[in-house]
Amino acid sequence: MEAKVTWKENMAFTGTADSGFNIHLDAKEEIGGEGKGFIPMELMAVSLAGCTAMDVISILRKKRQDVTDFEVRVDADRAETHPKVFTHATVEYLVTGHGVDEKAVLRAIELTAGSYCPVQAMLGQVFPIDLRYKIFEDQGGEKTLVVEGLYAPPES
Repeated sequence: MEAKVTWKENMAFTGTADSGFNIHLDAKEEIGGEGKGFIPMELMAVSLAGCTAMDVISILRKKRQDVTDFEVRVDADRAETHPKVFTHATVEYLVTGHGVDEKAVLRAIELTAGSYCPVQAMLGQVFPIDLRYKIFEDQGGEKTLVVEGLYAPPES
């Protein structure tokens, strides 16, 4: 995989990779940017969310779960001193649908965490990542929480 960024002006860059898509990067105003794009650490969190989300929704679809809405949130803590790396993250899976099976959600989380998501596998070697989930019943646009929990990997 190849990726590059091209400087535009001030602290603004355009990033691209093998896919050919472009993304705008910028810095916060207090450090010379204009705040008109992602900062690199945000992209790390979005990469984690996107990688695991693609796995989980694919697995739930294969398990024929009736998912009507799906969101993955990442809350990443950062060190207070430079280089201000991530020190801990919580990934939260919000699954909405009709009769979504908790066991199917747990299995999807297990597979993404243990086998499929390279971003999670790589980052998980550097800092702890907690995996939480909430399952909502879709009642014609209204959501009712059915169950929530913390995923714990099976003991070997």
